[in-house]
Amino acid sequence: MSLPATTAPADAPGAAAWARALVKTYGSGPTAVHALDGVDIDFAAGKFTAIMGPSGSGKSTLMHCMAGLDTATSGTVMVGAKEIGRMKQRELTRLRRTDLGFIFQSFNLIPTLTAAENITLPLDIARRPVDRAWFDEVVAAVGLGDRLKHKPDELSGGQQQRVACARALVSRPAVVFADEPTGNLDSHSAGEVLAFLRRSVEDLGQTVVMVTHDPRSASYAHRVVFLADGRIAGDIADPTHETILEALAGLAPDA
Repeated sequence: MSLPATTAPADAPGAAAWARALVKTYGSGPTAVHALDGVDIDFAAGKFTAIMGPSGSGKSTLMHCMAGLDTATSGTVMVGAKEIGRMKQRELTRLRRTDLGFIFQSFNLIPTLTAAENITLPLDIARRPVDRAWFDEVVAAVGLGDRLKHKPDELSGGQQQRVACARALVSRPAVVFADEPTGNLDSHSAGEVLAFLRRSVEDLGQTVVMVTHDPRSASYAHRVVFLADGRIAGDIADPTHETILEALAGLAPDA
């Protein structure tokens, strides 16, 4: 018997990805930990959203469940018209290759490949042709045109992360998920990467969801969502460093 189709809720128009009643529980009984406790959230297409919260708030768990890197205990997770919870492992692998892009704190580049080869690696694995016009546009956006033949050990940390950003974008994913993407970078390199992520949204039409603990990094986003104890604790649009600090202060235990 086929399952009924899942339709986008009325309160999430134009969402590239969304979740309703999302629960993630580790363990059972009195020692159970509710990393996510009934989260309702949507991520607008063509926007840059940052997720923040104290350590243990559930921000990384939320991203991992949204991206199919972890399995939710209950609830609904959608990327476009595809429901994550109904997918088998092979389907999830295909989804991550074609519909999602990933940027992590560690660059995860293949040391024996050039920058160009690292960028096109997801397409090569999926046996999909490279759209050369799009490849050139992404490379120009990250400013790597003169570094394509260099291998990772010939690039700075900032350049390596920009290669990782280009790799995340080259397949034209529905959503790019970035988990602390500037955690290993100095402030100058971090600024370059964050500025590119913002440009990828505004100039290339990308949707970006970033987990970060850093208010300055989050200030590059169009929207910041705050988590605390596995629940949505706040949501601000057009954030600044100052408004983010004020919101975080309100989440402090003694606030």
